[in-house]
Amino acid sequence: CRSALELVPFGIKPLLRRASAYEALERYSLAYVDYKTALQVDCSVQAAHDGVNRMTKALLEKDGVNWRQKLPPIPTVPVSAQRRWSIPSPGAPGANTPPAGAPQGEPGGSVSLGWAQSPVYQTAAGMERARTLKEEGNELVKKGNHKRAVEKYTESLKLNQECATYTNRALCYLALKQYQEAAQDCTEALKFDPKNVKALYRRAQAFKELKDYKSSIADIKSLLKTEPKNTAALRLLQELNRA
Repeated sequence: CRSALELVPFGIKPLLRRASAYEALERYSLAYVDYKTALQVDCSVQAAHDGVNRMTKALLEKDGVNWRQKLPPIPTVPVSAQRRWSIPSPGAPGANTPPAGAPQGEPGGSVSLGWAQSPVYQTAAGMERARTLKEEGNELVKKGNHKRAVEKYTESLKLNQECATYTNRALCYLALKQYQEAAQDCTEALKFDPKNVKALYRRAQAFKELKDYKSSIADIKSLLKTEPKNTAALRLLQELNRA
């Protein structure tokens, strides 16, 4: 893989193969870097999205909440090497939904001069800025300022679409009683991680408030398959059964 990358810098297949090899060797930080680099080249590669999600979980378990600080530098892929500017294909994370506030391209086409072509999008600098904005949003949530937190999360999502950012913004929307928006954010989060407990629980809460009890119960039952003893989910299910 290294030889192939020397011949063709930022080649998708060598990056994915090397990431897979690092993952098998449990060198998760290096695998994460390669998966992230692959996404800079082509943001529609499902295998890279899946790899990032796996490595994020593994690194969180291994290094705790400060795992990002221990990562090696993520190389910045030059615009000339970035292959895909179009919105990801159906089924991929973020399919048909560019980052919040991003300009839309022609139907079925690519974005011409918008967010996807910006060098900051999914580059190391952009990712770091997205992380900072998300953390600022988290601090605002702790202070109970959900409206300002939504603004921070929205700015973060323009730079990097992440499952946790969507679920965090969904929490804010629930607090602000914007239940339709909360449900939509949870749906976006579930594209990244179909079994995400927070996304399923918060969407169930939103559906309950929207009086869509059938969908709410379905989400809670999906959650309980992953965490059968989740007390909050069991309590909500009881409330729904009485509704």
